[in-house]
Amino acid sequence: MMRLASRLLAGAAAIVVANTAAPAGAADHVKVCTVRSFGGGPTFVATDKGFFAAQGLDAEVVLFDSAQPIAVAVTSGDCDFGAGGMTAAFFNFAGQGTLKIIGAGTWEHSGFQSIGILASNQAYAAGLKSFQDMGGHSVGVTQLGTPLQFYFLQVAAKYHVPESGLHFLPLQANGTVASALAGGQADLAVQTAAPISAIVSKNDGKLLGWTADELPPRQGEAVFTATKTANDRPNIVKAYMAGLRAGEAYFHDALVGPDDKLREGPNAPDIIAITAKYLRQPEAVIRRGLPYFDPQSRVAPDDIDALIAWYVTQHMLKSPVKAQDVIDMRYAIAMPK
Repeated sequence: MMRLASRLLAGAAAIVVANTAAPAGAADHVKVCTVRSFGGGPTFVATDKGFFAAQGLDAEVVLFDSAQPIAVAVTSGDCDFGAGGMTAAFFNFAGQGTLKIIGAGTWEHSGFQSIGILASNQAYAAGLKSFQDMGGHSVGVTQLGTPLQFYFLQVAAKYHVPESGLHFLPLQANGTVASALAGGQADLAVQTAAPISAIVSKNDGKLLGWTADELPPRQGEAVFTATKTANDRPNIVKAYMAGLRAGEAYFHDALVGPDDKLREGPNAPDIIAITAKYLRQPEAVIRRGLPYFDPQSRVAPDDIDALIAWYVTQHMLKSPVKAQDVIDMRYAIAMPK
């Protein structure tokens, strides 16, 4: 684990930092770390709209190229809060008592775009045109032991594609995955909406579909902090979650209609513009992949336990852990069953 942490911390030197101006009188500076994807949408909104500032926080947004290093950065204290996929590395740290889940990020929700599966142009031309055709192909992923890999395999199982015929290529960063797909070194790729939109807009790959349209709704990402922060700085954690929940509610209400389906409301252009600014992508690209967020950032323990159980079958966790052990209910709100 220490060797993994050392490698990931070294890789974190490549992160891109977006500094936001602190409001007058803001007392507490916090680093909020997320992946360079739509999963950071509520963080971007809460920063840009002043929701964090209203809670007395001066928020600095730190963008990473993949989820796994965020767990390392929060554990080490380089980041105060993290938002991203619940990787095996995350649960290994959490199992040691160093990390706590305090909220939810994106949800897999039919009609919304969070995680998608792409085929390279070369593989598509050779007949890889649907989920049923995925057997026997290579798959580009950022790291092994992530929800991306888990959801990909669940879609594969739905279409009776054996896991034994799939070859996963851990390529560390979204940009490297995109390059491998564009160059034909990977036949398939599984990524989140923002990098997918960029790939499709450049015609560097073909989107086969979204996992949210193939699988039941579930919590896809988490918001977390170090256990030390949760214990020693409760007022900061409460202020952060209040600001983030305001951002998630704003994001949700801009995109979700009363029937719980995608509908661009009056504030949709606002969140699209804010997200485009932080991700440095054209607004047209952002509009192609809009994720679902729960307005209260509620967590789903059963979904978390299902992910943990898969990591156990893959021998990726050093010690047993359960959702109830890693969710801090002093700050989190549980989704009703």
